[in-house]
Amino acid sequence: MNNQIKKRLLNVMYYLILFVCMAVVIYPIFLMLATSFKTNPEVMTNPMGWPKKMNWNGYRQVLSSGNFLRYYGNSAFVTMMSLLVILVTSIMAAYPLSRFRFKFNRTFYVYFLFGIMLPIRLAVVDLFMVLNTIHLFDSLWGLILIYSAMGIPFSVFIITGFMQDIPKEIEEAARVDGCSDFRILLQIFLPLVRPAVATALVYNFIPIWNDFYFPLIFIRTEALKTVPLGTAIFFGQYQTNWPTAFAALNMAIIPPMLFYLLMSKQFIKGLTAGAVKG
Repeated sequence: MNNQIKKRLLNVMYYLILFVCMAVVIYPIFLMLATSFKTNPEVMTNPMGWPKKMNWNGYRQVLSSGNFLRYYGNSAFVTMMSLLVILVTSIMAAYPLSRFRFKFNRTFYVYFLFGIMLPIRLAVVDLFMVLNTIHLFDSLWGLILIYSAMGIPFSVFIITGFMQDIPKEIEEAARVDGCSDFRILLQIFLPLVRPAVATALVYNFIPIWNDFYFPLIFIRTEALKTVPLGTAIFFGQYQTNWPTAFAALNMAIIPPMLFYLLMSKQFIKGLTAGAVKG
C-alpha cells in the first residue's frame, strides 16, 4: 500500500512538473497572441491580460503593408530550396560513408564533423567575397548556398549514424535480387531512415526560417527581404506599434509550428532512437 501511495505521489509530481514546463512554453505564445489583438494604449495598461475587445487592425496593417506577403514567399523559397539541397546532398554523402569502406572514408567523415564544430559566421567576410565574385550577393540563391553549407554537416552526421545501423543482410539480399546502389538507397534505405531525415529537416528548418543575420548582411533589395527582416520594420527606433509588431510575429511563427507538428512523430523517433541501442 505504501508503495502504491509513493508511486501515485511520484506520478502527481511528474505531472505537476510537466504542467509547469508546458505553462512556461505556452505563456509567451499566449502573450504574443493576446498583444496582437490589443490597441497600443491597452498594451501599456494591460500588458499581461487578454484584450477586452478583439482588435484586428494589427493584422490588417501587416497584410496591407504590401511587402510582407512577398517576404513570406522569399522565406518559403529560400527555406524549401535549402532543405532540398541539404537533404539530397546529405543522403548521397551518407550512403557511401556508412556502407562502403575506402581509403579516405574516415577522413571525409571527420571533414563533415569539422563543419559542425566551426561556426560559419566566423567566415562572413570570406562569404561576402565569394558571393560577390560569383555574382550572388543580394540574391536569394546566395542565401540558399550559405544555409545549405550550414545544414549539410549535421545532416550527414545524423543520417550516416542511422544508415550504419541498418543490417548488412538487408543490403545483401537486395543485391542478390539485382538491385543497383541507387535503387537500394531509394527504395530500401530511405524508408528505414525516415526518422533521421525528419530530424535533419526540423533541425535545419527552424534556424533557416528564423535567421536574421545573413539576410541583413547579404540582402539589400527591398523585394528580396525575408520574414525576419520584414518583421523588423514594424519595430520603430523611437515608437513601436506593438499590436502590429506582434501580429507580424504571430504570422511569422506559423510555418515553423505547422512544419514541426507535421514532422514531430518522426522527429521524436529520431531523437529517441539512440536510447534503446545496446
